[in-house]
Parts: sequence; structure tokens; C-alpha cells
Amino acid sequence: MSKIKTALVGYGSVAENFHAPLISVCDDLELVAVVERSQQKSKIKYPGVQVFKSLEELLENDAADLIVIVTPNEFHFSQAKLALEAGKHVVVDKPVTIHSKEAKELKELAESKNLILSVFQNRRLDGDILSIKKILREQILARIVHFESHFDRFRPNLVDNWREKEVPGNGITYDLGTHLIDQVVMLFGRPAWIYAEILKQRTGAVADDFFDITMMYDGINVRLTASVLANAPIPRFLILGEKGSYAKYGLDVQEKAFKAGQIPVGVNWGMENSEVWGKLHLEKATVSYPTERGDYRIFYQNIADAIHGKTSLDVKMSEAIDVLKIIEAAFLSNKEGRRVYKEEVFR
Repeated sequence: MSKIKTALVGYGSVAENFHAPLISVCDDLELVAVVERSQQKSKIKYPGVQVFKSLEELLENDAADLIVIVTPNEFHFSQAKLALEAGKHVVVDKPVTIHSKEAKELKELAESKNLILSVFQNRRLDGDILSIKKILREQILARIVHFESHFDRFRPNLVDNWREKEVPGNGITYDLGTHLIDQVVMLFGRPAWIYAEILKQRTGAVADDFFDITMMYDGINVRLTASVLANAPIPRFLILGEKGSYAKYGLDVQEKAFKAGQIPVGVNWGMENSEVWGKLHLEKATVSYPTERGDYRIFYQNIADAIHGKTSLDVKMSEAIDVLKIIEAAFLSNKEGRRVYKEEVFR
């Protein structure tokens, strides 16, 4: 089969460091176009691409069959809708849209046109969460009672970035929160209730920069937190079960590699050094547990395979809608200081 002509809408750091390299190494995709309003930065690394000033211009030229939207959150819905209406397959950077009703509308539009629509949830393919899936599948800790996920950084100074400005879809909850919630939905499904505290902790912050979200499942307490003022070692994951605990520190190695400009190729891509593997704390011993290979390349290969009709999507819009409904419930919980129950969230 011929390669699927692919275009990026937006060429900020996420598009440059993550999406473009992943598309470029996928055998079934070809990066042919980029939308940049005022520059042609993409041509430095990809001299063969066409650069357009707008999505409308890209669509008028019928330059690509797969449109990847990597613009600020507030533009996702309108741009994805425009691309779908033009008959294009679409990938949108997480969280896909700001409101769940918008995501539902896009899902129905894509289905009506028999088009592929998915969300870039790359952290489903982190080595640590893949290791946790294996631990749960093999029931190494027996019945799980507590699952804790942290995504902490130390960034005390405000920066000139849309995520930290007073615009729709800003803040850490729509950013890192989307990843953490998606991982939990992938593992456990819909929670029975949600309780959240969402704060602005840095001096002068106009966007939320801290959250502490509790999601309750049948016998499993899930706690998700993120902070930009954490400068001490905190476990990335902590799982408690009847036969022991699992603790994992540090982030998946792929993000650092991408930001260093490494191309995602080779047998060692996504492999973590054994010195930083997570630990299983069992009743009579503490042992290192090998971290699975993380591999974001799987995401775009799945997109290509789905377009070619070889398989179904790994990241489904129904899951993305659930994640957005949980985010909406978290903000409601924070506002009203109460638990928001499943019947209210997923009605």
C-alpha cells in the first residue's frame, strides 16, 4: 500500500519534538505538509514538506489524507471538525477538545463519514504503565487496594506559554491530568465517584498548576496528583496490594530522548536502565521489576493500520470522551467541594 500523506497543523515544541519524528519513522506514513502561520521552521528538519499558512489553505490544496492537529486546546474542536468535514482522517493532540460534548460531536461526525479519529495519548505507551499492566495481569500483588500516580516537576517561574495564560483549556489538569486520567481509565474503566482539589499555587498564576484527584473504584482507591513545585523525589507510581507494593520513580525515558533530538529508531529505543527499574516490595523480599520497553511509535503505526483497515484503533474516542467527563467532574468537585458520582458524570 502507498504511504498515507500526513500533515501537521501547528509546529510548536510538541509537534517538533514528538509528532514529527514519530510520523517520519512510521513506514506507512509520509509527512508531506505543515501548517505554520508565520514561519517555515519545519523545513529545517523536513525540507521536503509544503508549508501552508492555515488549515483552510492546506485543505483547499488537498495536500494530505491524515491531519494531525497540534495547536492550543481552544482550536482543537473547530479544526478537527473542519478536517473531518473535508473527508480527512484526523489525530488530535490530547485531550482532543475542551468539552466532552464537542468530542462527542466529532466522534459522531467521523463515524458518519467512516473516517478515523483518534487522540494522541502517547503515555499509554510509557514503559512504566506497560509494566504496571503486566503486574496487574499476572496478579503479582494479588488484589489491588490503592493506586497512586504522580506527575511532578519543579517549574517555579511562570513562562510565556498558552497553557499558563487565561485561555480556554489552559492549566495542568487539561495537560498532565489528561494523561493520568486516561491511564487509569485504560486500567480500571469508569470510577464510582470523583473528588478533586485543583489549585493555582505559584505567585501570579492564572492557570491551575496543581491537582489532587481521587477516583474510587470497587475496592480500589486511585489518587492522581501533579505539581510544578515538587523538587523532592516522589514516586511516579505507588501500588498497594494484598501481597505487597510496587513503587516506581522517574519518568519514561522517551520524553528526554525526544527533547534531546534523538530519532526514535534502533533496538534500544525506549529501554530503561536497570538501575532505575521499579521495586516490588513483597512480604519476604524486595526485588527490582524490569521496566517494559516504552514505545510511542506504536501509536502512529496503529493509526496507519486502522486507516488501511487492518485493525481497530487503540485509542478510541469513547475513552477520550470519558476522560473529558472526568475532568469536567473534577472541576465541578473542586468548585462545590463534594464527590461527583458516576451517575452524574456519565449520564
